[in-house]
Amino acid sequence: MAISLVKGQKISLEKEAGTGLSKVVMGLGWDAKKKKGLFGFGSKDQSIDLDASCVLFDENKNMVDTVWFKQLKSKDGSIIHTGDNRTGEGEGDDEQIIVDLSKVPANIKTLMFIVNSFTGQNFGEIENAFTRIVNHADNKEIARYNLSCNGNHTAMLMAKVYKHNNEWKMHAIGENCSGRTFHDLMPVMQANL
Repeated sequence: MAISLVKGQKISLEKEAGTGLSKVVMGLGWDAKKKKGLFGFGSKDQSIDLDASCVLFDENKNMVDTVWFKQLKSKDGSIIHTGDNRTGEGEGDDEQIIVDLSKVPANIKTLMFIVNSFTGQNFGEIENAFTRIVNHADNKEIARYNLSCNGNHTAMLMAKVYKHNNEWKMHAIGENCSGRTFHDLMPVMQANL
């Protein structure tokens, strides 16, 4: 059974998923809240473009690479973004980032996962938002973090996956911030390395 993560919680991915964990999927899902129509009657659909990104840092806390909607694959090929969803429509994961842990270069110590509202709506306008990490081999969910929260922030530093004593761990950070792309969140990511 998957762990429902709380802000600040840390887990060992390998202990939770079992031995032989080599590839994980970071999934992001959301729905746009219906907007009230003219004079408060009825409702209308709105599109909210949330974007999942992964930023790779080395042992010296330097950014080495990024995976996001403008670069769907890391330079070394170990991390792949499956594509940009601009509406949040549909069930399950709306965006996915696949990480082959066995192929992440040895100098990479931290993978930061962020989500931002590229269209600028705040998180008070979304619902059913989550991020989850899944074992790619058997499609079993390892952990889930609820992102649905009212607030005027437009981005969130969701989690970091990092290597400690030769073992991959995950830290649910859940820090609210503002920004349209990962570039705007660099100071927050640096502070959480």
